Formats: sequence, structure tokens, C-alpha cells
Amino acid sequence: MGIEITGILGLVWLLIIIWAIIRTAQSPAGPVVKVLWILILLFLPLLGLIAWLLLGPK
Repeated sequence: MGIEITGILGLVWLLIIIWAIIRTAQSPAGPVVKVLWILILLFLPLLGLIAWLLLGPK
């Protein structure tokens, strides 16, 4: 894969993580739950995103 494709995929991935963090911050969940989800998304991006999509605040 060329550097262009890798860069584009990295940018898309970053935008998805930022979108998930914004959605979590805007959710009606309590502040502790929000902070925990945001930390999970930051430190475990792949697993955190999958868990957030399945179990995260709605």
C-alpha cells in the first residue's frame, strides 16, 4: 500500500475516533461514564471503538 492510501486511511480512522468521542461527550450518560468511554477510545482505539459501537452510551 502506498503512503497516500495509508495516510488517507489513518485520517479516516482519526475522524471516526474523534466522532465517537464527540458523540460520547454529548450523550446523556453521567460524567464518570463519559470519561471512562473517552479514555477507552483514546488508549484502546480499535477495541474501544468496537465496544463503544456495541455497548456505549446511546
